[in-house]
Amino acid sequence: MSDRKRLPEEERKTEILDACDRLYEKKGFREITIKDIGTETSFSRPSIYNYFKTKEEIFLGLLTREYELWTADLVRIAGTDGGMNREQLTREQLTREIGESLEKRRTLLKILAMNIYEIEENSRLELLTAFKVRFAESLETFGRLLRSALPELTDARAEAVRYAFFPFMNGIYPYAYPTAKQCEAMDAAGVTHRQMTIAEITENFLRQIL
Repeated sequence: MSDRKRLPEEERKTEILDACDRLYEKKGFREITIKDIGTETSFSRPSIYNYFKTKEEIFLGLLTREYELWTADLVRIAGTDGGMNREQLTREQLTREIGESLEKRRTLLKILAMNIYEIEENSRLELLTAFKVRFAESLETFGRLLRSALPELTDARAEAVRYAFFPFMNGIYPYAYPTAKQCEAMDAAGVTHRQMTIAEITENFLRQIL
């Protein structure tokens, strides 16, 4: 415990977020408690409260980190990090790479689909504002990527695509990861369904709107 006390603040926050992420893979949002997260990290609840006042704020921190990671991938796809010349991207390459970038962001999409409203409502304004800054960075980076890779798109068209794509992200997760009960109900109702990855769903959508 004494070693943990000597950790820099950002490292302690990261450890808390990592613990929350691991728990979210196995348990539902409502099932996870601050006590669970403390046990996963060996931090006491009072120690966690030094950084996050509510469970929702921990999830907001996790979501903020997910957007930062996705934005970094969009920058890489655009080639603005010194990579290959992204101006040569075809539409097919662009849709595939964006789809692959979201395939890695399962936690991001799960939170957006299931818990975003409650998380935002129960977080302090300053933390919510910091998250919205990261969200805005993703919006702008996505728009710049579209205009760079597809220069024939007008600004108005690129903006329309952007504002169609981000709401679309809120619904991907349940389609890619239906529960056994949901599949059973669809079978009983005669609803045709097939398993698709996040990348496949994303690519199909982008092909329709680009």
